[in-house]
Amino acid sequence: MTGRYGLLLITLIAAYLFSALAHTGHAGPLNIAFITAIGLLALRNIRIRTSATLLSVGLLLVSAIAAGFCVTSTNKIAEGIGSLWSGLVLLMTVVIIIERVVRLSEVTVQSLYAAFSAYLLIGLMFSAFFGALSFFASGPFFANNQPVNPQTLQYFSFVTLATLGYGDFTAAGSLGRALAVIEALGGQVFLATLVARLVSLYGTARRQPPPPELWLMAAGWVNLAAGLRCRAGVRRRRARRSRGRPGLSRACRGP
Repeated sequence: MTGRYGLLLITLIAAYLFSALAHTGHAGPLNIAFITAIGLLALRNIRIRTSATLLSVGLLLVSAIAAGFCVTSTNKIAEGIGSLWSGLVLLMTVVIIIERVVRLSEVTVQSLYAAFSAYLLIGLMFSAFFGALSFFASGPFFANNQPVNPQTLQYFSFVTLATLGYGDFTAAGSLGRALAVIEALGGQVFLATLVARLVSLYGTARRQPPPPELWLMAAGWVNLAAGLRCRAGVRRRRARRSRGRPGLSRACRGP
């Protein structure tokens, strides 16, 4: 995997904190800007032609401008369309990152960044879909007249994703409950498959034998050492035979 996901992870954390803490009237357009930045960072990690990349970037920017006008509108349907756009862009980003992580051949820092980014993206994506549903539905989204805003929707999304089950916020409608169940199941499948994939790759990398070049070098050194020992042994045997040969007497030496 050649992609780099550190900047994407930082942007996701910033978007999460902004959505959780911002209470200004410009929160909608700024959230659209965060989603656009996330989409652009995801597009740089896919391998497609330059013309297709430029077309994708152009469509993303044009649709982001339209979504920005939607979230600033006072029309509930328009606001719902803006939230739906955010959810679809995040869905595209999740698909891109998970497709890249599944093709991993080794565990690196970037792969861990990608896995954590995908988990945050799932929570933010369902938060956007819950927001769109709250605008499109005729009745209240939460039961017991709980407030519906970006903070409570994001909180409900991540609590559902992590299957914490606090129970302080509960979807009132059947469609909202169905989406919550899908998110909970998706979170469990994500942890059971992607994290297990990373752990298995890490274990395989630790058990992997050294490269063939190292084996060849080690075999060469062993053969060299064996040859040197063999030559030394031959020399010692020759030396012992020469020392053990009986000397000639004076009478046999001649004058």
